[in-house]
Amino acid sequence: MLKLAKTSLLAVAVMATSVVASDILATVNGKNITKQDAQAFVNASAPQANFMQLGDAEKKMVTDRLIEKVLFTELAEQEGIENKPEFKRNMEKLKDELLVNMWMKSQMDNAIVSDSEAKAFYDKNAAKFMEEATVHARHILVTDEKAAEEIIKSLKSLKGEALKAKFIELAKAKSTGPSAPNGGDLGTFKKGQMVPEFSKAVWALEDGQITMKPVKTQFGYHVIYLEKKTAAKPTPYEKVKNKIITSLKQQQFTAKITEVAKELKSKATIVDMTKETNTTKK
Repeated sequence: MLKLAKTSLLAVAVMATSVVASDILATVNGKNITKQDAQAFVNASAPQANFMQLGDAEKKMVTDRLIEKVLFTELAEQEGIENKPEFKRNMEKLKDELLVNMWMKSQMDNAIVSDSEAKAFYDKNAAKFMEEATVHARHILVTDEKAAEEIIKSLKSLKGEALKAKFIELAKAKSTGPSAPNGGDLGTFKKGQMVPEFSKAVWALEDGQITMKPVKTQFGYHVIYLEKKTAAKPTPYEKVKNKIITSLKQQQFTAKITEVAKELKSKATIVDMTKETNTTKK
């Protein structure tokens, strides 16, 4: 049993080492450069980016920059940069900034917003959490009005699935727009996302209807088919819950920081030299 236990512990240790090793991208004079280092480097310029999702060339570029950083750091140390007064002054500034930033973060982390508070805010501000009305439409785009009128003429006696099927067929055969191969499908969009003439015409339709007159825009003449209109509706609470909690935490944090700053100023000895200077000049 003891032998088995030792073997198991050894296996765990080996596995733990391999996990750590798998995070190492490179070593430079014995110093490890890890995936975590690379992620921090990427986040400095692109907070939402994920290092592991970058292409091979981009990953190599990031790793090369980190390698260079290690080498330049070693060179700077060898040349005694850290002993220069300017370096020491800047280190003090960085220390102060780091202290404040970490304190600020702790205050933000300590902000607490309950589910009931978030839900109450959602209910009170329902108008802010509305999903806009949308339409799902298709179109046939042609270069002249007569061609558009002929298309409408061939469609206007049809209804339901027969109308939709014929519209898709004609869109594939006659439309000059990039959506032609997809039967003129424009997908789902909101008001204002299309040019005004097109938008006005499509929003005037009911589900399953086509425009009975060609719609002229800067692109040509359109025949529009409305698949579905979806009315504006409240965004489900669960979908915006985290955003609300974050916003309320930020408000709580801002209020606390303002109050703490006010209290600290009231107790501190502060001499505003700019006011002293202005008084002297007068």
